[in-house]
Amino acid sequence: MNAITAPRVARSVCPHDCPSTCALDVDIIDNHTIGRVRGAKDDPYTAGVICEKVARYAERIHHPNRVLYPLRRVGKKGSGEWQRISWDEAMAEIAQRFLAIEKTHGAEAVWPYFYAGTMGHVHRDGIERLRHARGYSRQYDTICTGTAWPGFLAGAGKLTGPNPEEMAESDCVVIWGTNAVTTQVNVMTHAVRARKERGAKLVVIDIYRNATMEQADMALLLRPGTDGALAVAVMHILLRDNLADRDYMARWTDFSPEFEAHLSTRTPEWASTITGLGVEEIEAFARLVGTTPRPEMVEAHSGVRVERCASNSG
Repeated sequence: MNAITAPRVARSVCPHDCPSTCALDVDIIDNHTIGRVRGAKDDPYTAGVICEKVARYAERIHHPNRVLYPLRRVGKKGSGEWQRISWDEAMAEIAQRFLAIEKTHGAEAVWPYFYAGTMGHVHRDGIERLRHARGYSRQYDTICTGTAWPGFLAGAGKLTGPNPEEMAESDCVVIWGTNAVTTQVNVMTHAVRARKERGAKLVVIDIYRNATMEQADMALLLRPGTDGALAVAVMHILLRDNLADRDYMARWTDFSPEFEAHLSTRTPEWASTITGLGVEEIEAFARLVGTTPRPEMVEAHSGVRVERCASNSG
């Protein structure tokens, strides 16, 4: 009998728009076929765990209905009538339509709008090069991100944070605005590890009851768009009860007397009417955060946005 040859394993990384950016081990069957896709065990964050979507990536790559060539719609929208055309025909038709729009309405009438999905830097930078070369309209990332980003920078300064692997060393893990069970399994891997090894408490804050919330020690279901009210009420309680680390704030932040005076008005009663949470829920969350012996990991995400069906549905 012929010996069974084990497939070659290639190292790769998940192409989806997900913060986990999982390291992958991919079985290579031949030059045109991949097999099993697994999380890399030697990557400390991936830790051998990946989501079902990527674990079944070979099915997507080799699916008989996958579109492999350009199609031109020959019927009305929604009719499902398509005609296969060559790549040269597709490129020429797209270029001709762009040029016609430029000639009639000006270059800024063309707006290449893109983000997320499985684009990566190669595809994204290619579109940017075309945009700059032709003078097309542009935006900063998405419509949602473009409006939210200035506020984020004003409040947080920059997009940064601790190493996510430190989550497993925390005594309180706060998952805020992310359905991690469904969309970021690695977050749950490290959160569950913290719970098992350290007895950590898991807090989940979201606008709808989801699978992650079902696993929480404390679940806070608040009204959409009221996260800020909850956050400042927690700050109010931490200052009121002398649970805030003032030495840390004095050394590393621009916390001012004016801001503290503002927070003195943001009581849990005030936040309760806005968020829909009970005063006792807000008080309990603030006490948990303020009395946790080790710094908690906060996994905050942007919630449901316009691109929720095309992105990672955080």
